[in-house]
Amino acid sequence: MTIAIAGLAAILVAGLGGMLTDIGPWYKALRKPSWQPPDWLFGPAWSVIFTCTAAAGVLAWRAAPNAAAETRIILLFAVNGILNIAWSPLFFRLRRPDWALIEIIPFWLSILALVVALTPISATAGWLLLPYLLWVSFAAVLNLAIVRLNPAFGRAAAGSRPVR
Repeated sequence: MTIAIAGLAAILVAGLGGMLTDIGPWYKALRKPSWQPPDWLFGPAWSVIFTCTAAAGVLAWRAAPNAAAETRIILLFAVNGILNIAWSPLFFRLRRPDWALIEIIPFWLSILALVVALTPISATAGWLLLPYLLWVSFAAVLNLAIVRLNPAFGRAAAGSRPVR
């Protein structure tokens, strides 16, 4: 049962985040750094990350010493899921990479909190979360580069093209 719940939670977070991601003309018109991975790589990368994250949740849940630890695990994953989902509408729907850059800080901290909280319960769970932490660290640097390359997001969000 734990595996099914963790899998469904991962699919829910991934699905909502994906539905809120719009790789349309606005995104394609943004200036991006030369080192940005190709768009097709993001889906497989997130699939691996969500698989590892769900596995980490299952391992930690099964190794939790008591109900308080189980509750802490659920709360940490819930906060992380909300922050994960929140980034996409800020960046893609509201067209505000600058706001998404601010939001990625608590998002990143929520992953770090998961690593710190789960590692004493299950070292393997902690290790399984490291790709997530590294990917979001990379995403934060990429987000920062996009903000720097495309100033004046207030105008871009209103419909004008990014500054070239």
